[in-house]
Amino acid sequence: MKPPQQKRTIAEANRRRYEELRAAGQEATPKSLPKATPRDSAGIAKDMIVRSETVPAGWYTTLILKRGEALRIKDPSGSASAALIGWRQEDMSERLNCADTAKIQWTATMAKGRVLLTDMGRVFLSLIEDTSGAHDLLMGASTPASTQAAYGVDYARNSHENFLAAAAKLGLGLGDIPGCITFFAPVSLDKAGRFKWNKARKKAGDFVDLRAEMNLVLVVSNCPHPLDPARPAGTSAIELVHYRAPAAGRDDPCRTGSAEAMRAFTFTDRLFA
Repeated sequence: MKPPQQKRTIAEANRRRYEELRAAGQEATPKSLPKATPRDSAGIAKDMIVRSETVPAGWYTTLILKRGEALRIKDPSGSASAALIGWRQEDMSERLNCADTAKIQWTATMAKGRVLLTDMGRVFLSLIEDTSGAHDLLMGASTPASTQAAYGVDYARNSHENFLAAAAKLGLGLGDIPGCITFFAPVSLDKAGRFKWNKARKKAGDFVDLRAEMNLVLVVSNCPHPLDPARPAGTSAIELVHYRAPAAGRDDPCRTGSAEAMRAFTFTDRLFA
């Protein structure tokens, strides 16, 4: 066994290294990320659009996004929230992992320039455009109980059951459903570590553009977020635009935003070498 002094020396060195990485992830990296996208920025060229659809309140859609394609999710009314899960198309045992996304990037704040990761440490989606930065990686999807409270009726559609229905159509079950990210859900933590809802950060016309870094099967559910205090909950639709994204250059901010993202992209690119 190692003597006590040697153990303390190793522990102190590990702690110093941890603090260096944390400082880089939580202080230096955010300074290198791009500014939020203006809500009135130019639209998507028509010849780049693959498909568009509207998802009514309470409903969901399933779509395939190929590597290099992108998905715009838009909240025209400023009252909707869009929960998303997904899997790698060729091997659906690899899926979105929200816990690793937060852990590896040292933050649960998802905004333009950040990435979503899989449970294999590869890049799932890149946030290439984002008007709000008000998205929830921690709380999870709405349930029958939370949606009943939001609508004030005995039964209303919810993301938990929407995800189950979508998974069943894909030959998957409850154990295959990963944790979700919910866009346009302004959730943060107070000093006591409790979740809070920041209503002022929800704006009509907010959108986020997600670029696929591998071939994906995605499910998007349009149901009230569990923390949304609106009673009854908003019942507005969301808009989806599936389009061919411009090729990412060497200076793409999602690829170069942090050392952790660079390593994840290197690992991902090996699938397509």
